[in-house]
Amino acid sequence: MVNFLTGYPGIESFTRAVMLEVMGKEKYDFFFDRFLYHFFTEGDAKFLQSFGLNSLRLPFLYKHFEDDMNPRQLKEEGFKHLDRAIDLCSSHGIYTILDMHTVPGCQNQDWHSDNHTSYAAFWDFKDHQDRAVWLWETLAQRYKDNPWVAGFNLLNEPADPQQTRVEEFYGRLEKAIRAIDPNHLLFLDGNTYAMEWKGFKDILPNSVYAVHDYSMMGFPSGPRYKGTAQQKAKLRQQFSRKIEFHRSHNVPIWNGEFGAVYETQGPEADEKNEERYQLLGEQLRVYEEARISWALWTYKGVGIMDMLHTSPDSAWGKLTKSFIERKKHLQVDSATACPSEVDGLIDPLIAWIDKVSPAATKTYPSNWNTRAHVIRNILQTFLASSLCGEFAELFRGKCEQELEELVESFAFKSCVHREGLNKVLSS
Repeated sequence: MVNFLTGYPGIESFTRAVMLEVMGKEKYDFFFDRFLYHFFTEGDAKFLQSFGLNSLRLPFLYKHFEDDMNPRQLKEEGFKHLDRAIDLCSSHGIYTILDMHTVPGCQNQDWHSDNHTSYAAFWDFKDHQDRAVWLWETLAQRYKDNPWVAGFNLLNEPADPQQTRVEEFYGRLEKAIRAIDPNHLLFLDGNTYAMEWKGFKDILPNSVYAVHDYSMMGFPSGPRYKGTAQQKAKLRQQFSRKIEFHRSHNVPIWNGEFGAVYETQGPEADEKNEERYQLLGEQLRVYEEARISWALWTYKGVGIMDMLHTSPDSAWGKLTKSFIERKKHLQVDSATACPSEVDGLIDPLIAWIDKVSPAATKTYPSNWNTRAHVIRNILQTFLASSLCGEFAELFRGKCEQELEELVESFAFKSCVHREGLNKVLSS
């Protein structure tokens, strides 16, 4: 689950904890089991096959397989839907890449590593790293003989302020995995959210070095894409900078993520979305010129970055609509924030911080500034977490039949196709 792809606020673990309290264990287990089932079924695999797509990156949280209070005690039930998705893909000629989207302690400062602070503790605590190694050893043992698992994406968007520990950890992981599985590819994201390669010296064999290539022209806060020669050149310059390491070291390249945020309302929504479809089309031409493979973020959601999305008239759409709109105006989701009264409240604080501490804006991560840190620590952490209970209350008193109807909103047969994006991908 991702907050802006399903509608919850803040981080998944906080939302799950409150939903467990509100729903009770029996309904909670039923809800999430059926959610994961409906999210990817035979219809989804057939749909992806129809595009000629040959691989699917499958993200997951470590908490599907172990519990923080019971570390290194495998939760076998965590494999139920992962195995099912792998099998569905293989039956339709699609390889899967297993993406460890979160690890104990959080590998980066942002919410999508399930981080409720902006401190990536993973890099400072060996036991966090030991647990990640243990889990990858477990996964390697399970999938070492599966030819339809293309490989293992070891860490999603790591961000180490020291710029040295990502490569060190990859070296340790490579040794542990290769002792079990010498064959599967290892997909290695660069540091600082898969954008930087400072400190990388040793090239690991049978490994693919991954970048993530988002353009600000694909986001509401960025300039609009008009397809000018200058904008096209900027896309190529941005990508070329990210793959300098790959070219100089002659290593395989994979773009593990790119995508755009789509408008859901407003008089210019259709026009802006068409511009973003054209932007992605131009990015695909860049990757074709560079002869590299890619993975789009993302496949399915509630209408923000997806190929398929829930219908506004679905049970899920009706239940969560007002809450999701409220989140946009409160700016608690990075992808969907829109101008609101919040700007007038935080702008003076940002200006004051920059005045009294000019060094603040240079605080790691290098792609953040003072505004990013303030929004992350106040709106996307403290405020977002305080809203988890409000979201969970939407499900209070729902019977299993009602819960089934809600999660069935994500089923392939129920979803709306984003035709503009899908046309670009199919062409």
